[in-house]
This record gives sequence, C-alpha cells and structure tokens, in this order.
Amino acid sequence: MARKFTGDTLIIASHNPGKVREIAALLDGRVRDCVSAAALDLADPEETGDTFRANAELKARYVAAATDGPALADDSGLVVPALDGEPGIHSARWAERPDGTRDFADAMARLEERLAERGADRGAYFACALALCWPDGHCETVDGHVHGSLVWPPRGGQGFGYDPVFLPAGGAKTFGEMAPADKHRISHRAVALALLRARCFDP
Repeated sequence: MARKFTGDTLIIASHNPGKVREIAALLDGRVRDCVSAAALDLADPEETGDTFRANAELKARYVAAATDGPALADDSGLVVPALDGEPGIHSARWAERPDGTRDFADAMARLEERLAERGADRGAYFACALALCWPDGHCETVDGHVHGSLVWPPRGGQGFGYDPVFLPAGGAKTFGEMAPADKHRISHRAVALALLRARCFDP
C-alpha cells in the first residue's frame, strides 16, 4: 500500500526555479508550503544513477535525510531515440558551462547539429521520474512521458530547458510557446505528478 504524505511542508529537491514553480503549481494546493533545496542552501548530490528513476530517488533520499522530512525530487530530460537516447539523463549536463551556469540555447544548437549530421528522425520524448522519499528511506516513485518531435529554430520564450524546440504530438505550439497552464495539462511532469498525487496526496 502506498504511503501518504501527511505533512504541511514539502522540500522540493531542486535548484532549478522553473522546475520548482512547475511542481508547486501541479500539486495544486495539496501542500501548504513547498520549499526548494536551494532555499535551504543544500548542495546537489552527485547524480550517479543510470536511469531517471535512480537519480530522482538519489536526490530525494539525500534531501530527506538532510532535512529529516519528506522530499520530492524530479529527474527528467529529453530523449531522442535517433541519437541513441541522448541527451537523456544528461540533459542538464549538456547545458553546463565551465563556470557552473547552464546555457540551454547552446545545448539546443548542439542537439540540432547532431540531428543534421545524421539526417536523423526528429522524433523525441520528454521523460520524468518523480520520487517522494521519507527520512527512513521509503520512496514512492512514478514515471511520466510525453511524445513529440523537435523543431528548429527554437520557438517561444515560455517554459525552460529544451521547451522551445519540443513540439508535442498533435500540437501546433512548442512547449516554449504554450502558456504554463496549457503545458501543465499535458507535460511529462504533469503526467507523473497526476500519478503521484493520486497515490500519495489525495484521500
């Protein structure tokens, strides 16, 4: 039987403000306070897992142990089958600069270069694993996906990361062109969080 979240404060194990805002919005009032790991000056643990689920659980367990409270972690990324699954679990690392900041405009340009070099199929999907972990090590983990294709040049200034080049299947707007509320209805994170809400947050 799934464990229910019963507290007032949930630590979101992320330093990405876009992710934190999106997760808090998708929880839709089920938690009184959402606090990011960044706000607590917690460092990011090294992501040594080889799957989205493994990395989500690693981050959530680390923050739960450090704060002695439940923590929710996301590990997500863009998967391009024609590029052997890249950037995949390394999606954020693709955008890292030597100074520690991230440049997703450069990451999207490099992604386009690789696709052009291979003349590859432009199919892609976003994957998300969410792990809700407690200090005793118990975790509830779910997965969500949204399929689509990659466009070039990037379109739209909404969202974050690779959103401006991702066109969901059957859609006319990239994630970067969508209003946040529209993206939240269909995104990989929305799919995963709907599953987690039903399992751990709803009566």
